[in-house]
This record gives sequence, C-alpha cells and structure tokens, in this order.
Amino acid sequence: MKPESAIKLERRWGWIVFPVHKWLFKTTRGLIGGKFEGRPMLLLRHVGAKSGQQRETLIQYYPNGNDMVVVASNGGREKHPAWLHNVVANPDVSVEVRGKRQSAHAHVLDGPERAALWPKLTEFYPGYAHYQTLTSRQIEVVALTPKP
Repeated sequence: MKPESAIKLERRWGWIVFPVHKWLFKTTRGLIGGKFEGRPMLLLRHVGAKSGQQRETLIQYYPNGNDMVVVASNGGREKHPAWLHNVVANPDVSVEVRGKRQSAHAHVLDGPERAALWPKLTEFYPGYAHYQTLTSRQIEVVALTPKP
C-alpha cells in the first residue's frame, strides 16, 4: 500500500480497523494479524506515563539482531504517539510476537545509532520517509531489547 493511501485509510477508518486488527491478533495469538503487508507485528504492553495504567499498542517492527525496532511515526502527525511518552517514562515493557510474550527494555535510539538504522527502516517501510516529510519533528526510533 502506498504511504499516501495508508494515511487516508488510517485517518478515515483507523478507529474501526485498528481495534479489530488488535482483537484478531490477540485472539489468534498473532496467527491472524501477525503480519501487515508482509511486515511483522508485535503487541507492545506498556505503562501509561501519567495514568500508571497498562496500555497495549499493536505496531509493526523491524527485526534487528535480537532487538525489535519500532518507529514512532504516528502517521506523520506533529505529536509523538502516546506510547513513545510511555516507554520513555517506563522503559520496562513486554512484547508479544507470534503468541510468545516476553519482557523487554525500550530505549530511544539517537545520534549515529539512529542514523545508521534509518535507511534500513525506510527500505523496510517506505512510509516512514513519507511520514517524515509531513512533520517538523524528528520521528523517533525505539529498540526493544528482550530481557534474558
């Protein structure tokens, strides 16, 4: 799907599509909804920075060694997604991939670490480069490192 089409879909129908996608992912333990256009998805469980309540975000990830890398694009909006604020405030998270749940530590990549990975991410999903053109903020990249 072209990035422009993805933005239109998300902004028009996301309020219906995303909850259904998350429900299918959770119900089938990732058998259905575990990939989107061939890219793997994970369920990120995190704690709200202000509320302290458990939150869940279904998001695609880029496998990078043992890490799972997620991109805080928020569809190119000017604000960072809420999950980014949450994982910065509470970096101990859990992820569910293919029905397996594991603890992980989230850290925002910066400087050369981010710069080295960004071209790989935009090749993985060209929408990220498009989203960056829509916002003045730097789109953050977060590595989720599994805990032993």
